Amino acid sequence: MKKVLVTGASGFVGGFLVEECLKRGLEVFAAVRPSSDLTYLQDQRIQCLQVNLADVEAMTALFRQHQFDYFIHNAGLTKGSREAMFKVNTQLCDNILKALQEGIPDLKKFVFISSLAAYGPADQQRADEVKEADEPRPITSYGESKLAAEKLLHATSDFPWLVFRPTAVYGPREKDIFTFFSLINKGIEPYIGFQTQQLTFVYVLDLVRVIVDGLLSEHRQKSYFVSDGQAYAALQLGQYIRQNLGKRSLRLKVPLGIVRVIAWCNEKVASLLGSHPALNLEKVKELESLNWKCDIRPLKSDLGFHPQYDLQKGISETTNWYLKHKWL
Repeated sequence: MKKVLVTGASGFVGGFLVEECLKRGLEVFAAVRPSSDLTYLQDQRIQCLQVNLADVEAMTALFRQHQFDYFIHNAGLTKGSREAMFKVNTQLCDNILKALQEGIPDLKKFVFISSLAAYGPADQQRADEVKEADEPRPITSYGESKLAAEKLLHATSDFPWLVFRPTAVYGPREKDIFTFFSLINKGIEPYIGFQTQQLTFVYVLDLVRVIVDGLLSEHRQKSYFVSDGQAYAALQLGQYIRQNLGKRSLRLKVPLGIVRVIAWCNEKVASLLGSHPALNLEKVKELESLNWKCDIRPLKSDLGFHPQYDLQKGISETTNWYLKHKWL
């Protein structure tokens, strides 16, 4: 039985990655911290290992001991200061690569979970969608830190890596887009700005399935954007949530200028508290971008990717989960 180690295993995508790896008959090790919430890692087949990603020497020894066949680096930071983003998303990735190259020279595959944010929106490109051949133009520190980690992989010689860049990921247990569900459930449906956006999404089960397909494939040193292949207006997201909740809501369109002021105030208050707000000035850059379409044709060609969920079907399943587990 082949061994796989998954970082970020206790998180939203990580938990589903662990479950998909188990379905494929892999021996699964979950990299966790002492503070990790293990609620969704209760399957007795999962072997949890406390791994300090900041300690290259300790990781090298651990990797020598276990000789994993595969490695999925899913851990990352989505909110925080620029310094924290690069420390977690870039430096820790560099640490892992050094430890793997020293500890497991015969590693079969290293999969890095990046983000569409590493390239930025299609607003920044000449075409109507972001493609692999485009010049990356991230608009946030998060995107820049993910791109910097990708560049570390490109700098390695003869290392068996694959990169996946998902767009907005949603599904059961997700907590960020869930905020929008919660507001609509209370009768409020807010939108930012007055221009029509082209948003893209991928349901978590589609994402983890294609990631593990790539892990077990012969492909290496390639990168893929991941979405369900469609673009949606922001109003469609609200419509599907309302329909599944059976709710009516007050639709509010908030001018960008007001949102920027709120985000600026949030940052000032959070700096005094030593925290980082969900709505910040960098987040506003993402929210005001008009086109997040990306090219998934290479994913279809190389890995036979055919999404099983469009947004309407995915929102239905997600809403049912939130209701069943009393999140709403």
